[in-house]
Amino acid sequence: MSGGPRIRGVAEGDWAVIGDLESQAYAPLGLSEGPGALRKYQQASPDTCFVVDVGGGRVAGYLMALPFPEGGWPELGQGGGAAGRRGGRAPYGPLAPDPYNLHLHDVVIAPELRRRGLAMRLVRHLVGIARTRAYRSVSLVSVGGTQAFWRERGFTVRPDVAAPGGYGSDAVYMSLSLADAPIDVPIDVPTDAPIGELTDELTDELSGVRVCSP
Repeated sequence: MSGGPRIRGVAEGDWAVIGDLESQAYAPLGLSEGPGALRKYQQASPDTCFVVDVGGGRVAGYLMALPFPEGGWPELGQGGGAAGRRGGRAPYGPLAPDPYNLHLHDVVIAPELRRRGLAMRLVRHLVGIARTRAYRSVSLVSVGGTQAFWRERGFTVRPDVAAPGGYGSDAVYMSLSLADAPIDVPIDVPTDAPIGELTDELTDELSGVRVCSP
């Protein structure tokens, strides 16, 4: 794995691994969307959906994000539609993007490769893209008791947004203002560091968006 992990766009050959990772993470919790829904997120915003490749084409994890109305979230597995504080349903993707808010919908790391900083590397990459494209905020749905983790990274709970339906009883909508609360990660690992040297404070349970799988 010379050169260390790298973040790249999703290739057609990645979908089998992505589907397996998603199912492993979410099917036991009744929250799996299936590869069809994930493909639609990627089709809606290919530049904000990517994988972390740890060498030889091995995909260690993925992140899915897309422009989405602030205060709303994708309905799981619907393949189109929004729910949230704004009410009603609306198509996501190119038909109705939000030019100011980027929604971090999903991030999953393979179980055997967790606790190596890969999840936050993906998130930092996304935040960098959001800044360069003049987004004002990044939102997510915190599930699995991860509020404290995301709060330490500058995300705040939005009490004005109702609990996201369909994401479980502990789901909480959170957002990061890119102007006021830039994301901060406790470590700053070099991009060329061997994967075995990447460590951070992520627990095996932590993910923070749809559920818990960094």
